[in-house]
Amino acid sequence: MINLGKKLKSLFLTELISGMLLTLRYLFKPSVTINYPYEKNKVSPRFKGEHVLRRHANGEERCVACKLCEAVCPAQAITIEAKACEDNTRKTTKYDIDMTKCIHCGLCQEACPVAAIVKGSNFEFATETHEELYYDKKKLMQNGDIWAEAIDMKLKKKTPETKRKL
Repeated sequence: MINLGKKLKSLFLTELISGMLLTLRYLFKPSVTINYPYEKNKVSPRFKGEHVLRRHANGEERCVACKLCEAVCPAQAITIEAKACEDNTRKTTKYDIDMTKCIHCGLCQEACPVAAIVKGSNFEFATETHEELYYDKKKLMQNGDIWAEAIDMKLKKKTPETKRKL
């Protein structure tokens, strides 16, 4: 008796017909896909993309070499070396991020007391080799220069605590 229902469904091909009707229903609706390289989706303001090192308005780097971002990174992707300057400040001599280790958690950005390292909104940083995903200080500063305007706009939309850091 129970197998009779399955046999009738099999005989009349009900699953196949219902699948074809579903296909017909969506066949004449507009497409929901986008033509990626030419069209891009809107990126969420909370998106954590490519790392950048920011500068002050006078062009001086913001990083004070406190190494909090290095300490808080759960993947240990950040390496910093610093030197003391004559004016009793510290500057970074080496700031490296291995993007293949990075888990894009954003803790480095949250730990930074001067908003020097931030996560930008750039999501197009695919490469062909591993070496290209090893970001040094020069590459991070270039990213900061390229995305400065977009990052400033993104940070201004955040909380008053973040505005205090700017």
